[in-house]
Amino acid sequence: MSSANILLVEDDELDVKAVKRAFRDLKIANPLFEARDGIEALDLLRGTNGQTAIPNPRIILLDLNMPRMGGLEFLDEIRKDPKLHSCVVFVMTTSAAEEDRVKAYDRNVAGYVLKHSPGRSFLDAVSMLEHYWRIVELPEKT
Repeated sequence: MSSANILLVEDDELDVKAVKRAFRDLKIANPLFEARDGIEALDLLRGTNGQTAIPNPRIILLDLNMPRMGGLEFLDEIRKDPKLHSCVVFVMTTSAAEEDRVKAYDRNVAGYVLKHSPGRSFLDAVSMLEHYWRIVELPEKT
């Protein structure tokens, strides 16, 4: 799906740069939007607090451990929002804790990817995600 809009919700600047580098290396031209935490991400998705809403379809790459509103709280918010509940979310985190994995899947994430180290693991993860959104048909409207 070449027209999917990607929202990266990540507070670590090195990880943001690694994801952008992976997009560039893989020649992924999908629009990439950035948010530093769950609150900023909700503003981008809803078009609130002076932000323009990211158009559908949307895929979210979500870190779990962030200030103000972490990934699990963000997932709780979008899953109860009738306009956002069907967003496709992939967790990209350093947390290998089984409890976090279970909580994320309980909130209907499409995948849980460990970012072991910036560089090759990001390239591998983004490559897998790119294959996903290239072959899966997402609804234009939610």
